[in-house]
Amino acid sequence: MKEKRKVKVSGNLRLHWQWNILLAFSLIILTAAMFLIDTKAGVVALVFSIVYLLIVMVIYMSMRPGILQELVRFASRYGQVQTEVMKELEIPTALLEPDGRVLWLNDAMLEMTGRKDNFHRGIQALFPEITDEVLAVTAEDNSVTIHSGEKICRARIQRISLSEVIDDTGLLDSGEGGQHVLVLCLYDETELKMTQQELYDRTPAVSLVYIDNYDEAVERLDEVHESMMTVLAERRINKYFTSMGALVRKLEKDKFLVLCDRKALYAMVEDRFSILEGVKNINADNDQSFTLSIGSGVGESGYIGNADLARASIEMALGRGGDQAVVRDGEKIRCYGGKSQASERSTRVKARVKAQAMREIIDAAERVVVMGHARTDLDSLGACVGIYRAVVTMHKEAHIVVGEANEGIRLWLDRFKEMRDYDPGMIIDREKAIALVDRNTALVVVDTNRSSMVDCEELLSQTGNLILLDHHRQAKDTIRDASLSYIEPGASSSCEMVAEILQYFGEDVTLRPVEADCMYAGILIDTQSFAAKTGARTFDAAAYLRRAGADPVRVRKALRESMESYKARAEVVRHAQYFMDYYAFSTLPSEKVPSPTVVAAQAANELLNIKGVKASFVFTEYEEKIFISARSIDEVNVQIIMERLGGGGHINIAGAQLEGVTIDEAIEKLKRVLEKMTEKGEI
Repeated sequence: MKEKRKVKVSGNLRLHWQWNILLAFSLIILTAAMFLIDTKAGVVALVFSIVYLLIVMVIYMSMRPGILQELVRFASRYGQVQTEVMKELEIPTALLEPDGRVLWLNDAMLEMTGRKDNFHRGIQALFPEITDEVLAVTAEDNSVTIHSGEKICRARIQRISLSEVIDDTGLLDSGEGGQHVLVLCLYDETELKMTQQELYDRTPAVSLVYIDNYDEAVERLDEVHESMMTVLAERRINKYFTSMGALVRKLEKDKFLVLCDRKALYAMVEDRFSILEGVKNINADNDQSFTLSIGSGVGESGYIGNADLARASIEMALGRGGDQAVVRDGEKIRCYGGKSQASERSTRVKARVKAQAMREIIDAAERVVVMGHARTDLDSLGACVGIYRAVVTMHKEAHIVVGEANEGIRLWLDRFKEMRDYDPGMIIDREKAIALVDRNTALVVVDTNRSSMVDCEELLSQTGNLILLDHHRQAKDTIRDASLSYIEPGASSSCEMVAEILQYFGEDVTLRPVEADCMYAGILIDTQSFAAKTGARTFDAAAYLRRAGADPVRVRKALRESMESYKARAEVVRHAQYFMDYYAFSTLPSEKVPSPTVVAAQAANELLNIKGVKASFVFTEYEEKIFISARSIDEVNVQIIMERLGGGGHINIAGAQLEGVTIDEAIEKLKRVLEKMTEKGEI
């Protein structure tokens, strides 16, 4: 049974009713005063007051229902006027229940949604953007952007308490319960959003385009073929960027400046910079083709800031081996292309300049600490040993940081420790390194350019003298602010780079046989015994190490592995499976294997010997992480694949580490990445 609500009078209306009663009470006080002055006058005043009170009561009782009726009629007509105004309001408006069910829609909302008056379903049926989470926001009102056809609207949702509305009228008792309704109003912001998008699309963008192998491509061509090849490349570059709405200007024979807006730049991104492949199709009689490196910058307020981003992008593109585009949008970095092998530079000028600069930095420091990447391998250790010998030759204090002595390098570390010619402090752990490094220390990082991959990341912030030597392609988290950075993706290994630098470091630098052996072993490991990533400079470095006393027989004996590791590698190959016809997948159980990550890498190399395999991936679990070793020969860039999983490396040697997943989950994750990248033509 419904509760009967009592009609009350409040506010100014109540005061209007009560002022006559208050006046009557004042007459009573006046009558009492008259009695004190004169009895007859008091009697007259009393009679008058009584008559007045009777008249007031009669009028109040007889006219009150009529006045209330007129007030109700007025309120009803006023409410109808308000309803008509709300119904015909140009702003689309809806009244909703707390759960989002539609109670009422005005004409503008009905016209906008194409619904009828009897629509009482959930608001999500009209606007999916208005979710239950949006409706549940406790604030009195909130906003969300919605799309209706071609319109973009801001939906403002306001909560109105029924209790407060009833109480404010003063006519009804609201009781308890806190009931409320939601009022939804839509404000058309299509024009505003389009204007904002237009301004956003028109923000300036700057790109630098380099032909990164110009000299190598034309060195054996005659003037006619060189001119023809250059003209064809320039025409293709101009045609591509002009078709995208960009302005192209040639800076040098192999460098171009491109100016455009954000919309044009992202049209190139959508096209995945097809000019990278377009230019490679141009070749002359020597079958040598051009490759491009593109660095783009956008997101700053003007051309100068974006030009700085473009310069940083082109450096990263070249550091990653060229044949790719790097786009910096503020702090976001995107890479495209990178399918070709990095070309080996025939000139040694760069190595000589870097060697001289390194010598000057070391000469100004009190001591030198050399560090490789975490889980040090032979290439990393060999490079550290080469730098150590150069520093000791300069009569400077030198140390090598090795955080974990794994099975792959333990034999070599024992050799250095057993030889009396070496200082006991040659090899130090992370704790000693942290205590030793200060602002007067030169820190040399080899075989990695990623801050997250170094053996002891804390050392990077403890010194301002940082030297970076690496042969891997640059990643997004490349170490910044190095005093000297030498990243050469065309090199086969870090040991090759260090061997080349040592030849220009000074005539007094002489490697000892055990040091030459270690560096020679590093080159063997990274080149798979000179079968991959080798060039003329690789063999020059090997020849230099042979002259320094490296013995291939000694090195081969040192690189022999245990029976357990050999059997484990054979099992990995035996259980390998194909994916998408040309990817080989396999897993390595880490039990009873001294260095599972090393064996996994060796097994991945073995899988490449199988006909039809373009890339191999071996998974192993170690230290509560899933390690992926990825290898390829020349058809697939495994670096960009591993970058999708948070890893990186070289174009044909890369890896990644995954946490919080099982091996099966890691395999499925990689399969999805390969399918997606293949579908988009990225590999």
